[in-house]
Amino acid sequence: MRDIRSAVSDMYGSGEVFALATVIDTDKSAPRDAGAAMLVSASGEVVGSVSGGCVEGAVYEEALEAIRTGVPVRRTYGVSDEEAFNVGLTCGGTLHMFVEPVTRATYGQLGAVLGAIDEHRPVAVATIVSDPSDAGRVGRRRVVWPEHAEGDLGPSGGRLSDALDDDVRGMLAQGSTGLLRYGSDGQRRGDELEVFVQSFAPAPRMLVFGAIDFAAAVADLGSYLGYRVTVCDARPVFATPKRFPTADEVVVKWPHVFLDEIADEIDERTAVCVLTHDPKFDVPVLRAALGTRAGYIGAMGSRRTHEDRVARLLEAGVGEEALERLHSPIGLDLGARTPEETAVSIAAELVRTRWGGSGRALRDTSGRIHRDSPKSPLVPAGFGHASM
Repeated sequence: MRDIRSAVSDMYGSGEVFALATVIDTDKSAPRDAGAAMLVSASGEVVGSVSGGCVEGAVYEEALEAIRTGVPVRRTYGVSDEEAFNVGLTCGGTLHMFVEPVTRATYGQLGAVLGAIDEHRPVAVATIVSDPSDAGRVGRRRVVWPEHAEGDLGPSGGRLSDALDDDVRGMLAQGSTGLLRYGSDGQRRGDELEVFVQSFAPAPRMLVFGAIDFAAAVADLGSYLGYRVTVCDARPVFATPKRFPTADEVVVKWPHVFLDEIADEIDERTAVCVLTHDPKFDVPVLRAALGTRAGYIGAMGSRRTHEDRVARLLEAGVGEEALERLHSPIGLDLGARTPEETAVSIAAELVRTRWGGSGRALRDTSGRIHRDSPKSPLVPAGFGHASM
């Protein structure tokens, strides 16, 4: 529910009962990944989406019923490809949903969960979504942080809590969201009890160097995709929060100095976009970036600028193997000209880098459109269009 957390926070803060419908598992070509969520208020207001419109109507009715009864439910939507259009799930995939009423009494830790997400602290929520041996445990949850956990799983929940705490921390470290199955008392070899784990790892970082108009467009799109965006430039007259309102922070420092200071924070999910196309800025920062674990490093400029940049980087001691990681000129060949169009081409390359797409028009390709697993950890699932 990452992308609807503002609405969730407002509704929770008001004290009003509402329902959360969450995708807990998918099969085949389901339109949304596990974790996608939709909020339904008691008055009928809807925020978010779980299927891009395919089954929202049915889920909406289940949500209102959950608010009325106070009882959470697990539902499955999906039919064969040949029959999908008749039912409404036109993609032919399958969505497994969990719909639950939410109040301060039933979800006392939600405020802390929302706070952790806003403060970029890792947290995971493990919710029992199916328990044939004890329907009363459905909806009970355990909130797990790296250093502690809390939440009552009901009678005989001690063994399950111990197993969950270990398994959920492993998923949280990987930023993974999905179902775990146990025996009724927490035995790892059992499968009758289902627990949905939603991990909220800190948002991946996008570091944009060069406070120019192209950087503003890239920051806008990066924020939309779920990145925590930092814009950095050594010139204070250009590097101002007013010029980059969607950035999470604007830093006035020499790019390579700032990058060296945060090098330990950079991981495989980090995207580095160097837009200065000025050797005195981009050569030092690219040299530093290529020495980190960043999953994407791109630099803007013409073909001539690229050739000059590569020569300078080689002269500065950067090896040929390291240069293979550099996306330069940055972005996909879309014919982009404006800052906004250029930002789209950069975002497209980020998505292709993550999922391993061809970058070709879909009408010129065959086979499945969606990839089941990412090619690289860049832009992990759960960000952008995914849930809270």
